Amino acid sequence: MSHSVLFVCLGNICRSPLAEAALRQECAAAGLNVIIDSAGTGDWHVGHAPDERAQAVASRNGVDIGHLRARQVTTSDFHDFDHIIALDNQNLRDLVAMRPAHAVVNLSLLFDHVAGRAGEDVADPYYGAEDGFDQTWAEVTEAAKTIRQLLEIE
Repeated sequence: MSHSVLFVCLGNICRSPLAEAALRQECAAAGLNVIIDSAGTGDWHVGHAPDERAQAVASRNGVDIGHLRARQVTTSDFHDFDHIIALDNQNLRDLVAMRPAHAVVNLSLLFDHVAGRAGEDVADPYYGAEDGFDQTWAEVTEAAKTIRQLLEIE
């Protein structure tokens, strides 16, 4: 059985593409067949590549995300994915509000999958210095390990 995961942040150019990359890397190393994507609740960056700082941190960690393009969450995502994981509480609230009444997707917050961090937001590095992207990579990588483990036992 294959699984599917969609990561969601605001613009889909920083946090969610990094989370997508981290889980892809984890699943590939474990030999898991998982459909992984990312999207944003906002439409400002639709069609754009990830932020150059996000691309740089992913590259330093062995992953190319330059081919990814930002997209906005759609109603069909709530039917096409098993798990939709928000990178912060505001995006989770937006997803809950967007969720069709009959959708059975599992909505969660990224840090709900990390021991001792439930309910926390992944800070948005967009307006900060480049080292914020390193912090984001560390956080999404930590979460990707536990999400991969969850997918292995489902």
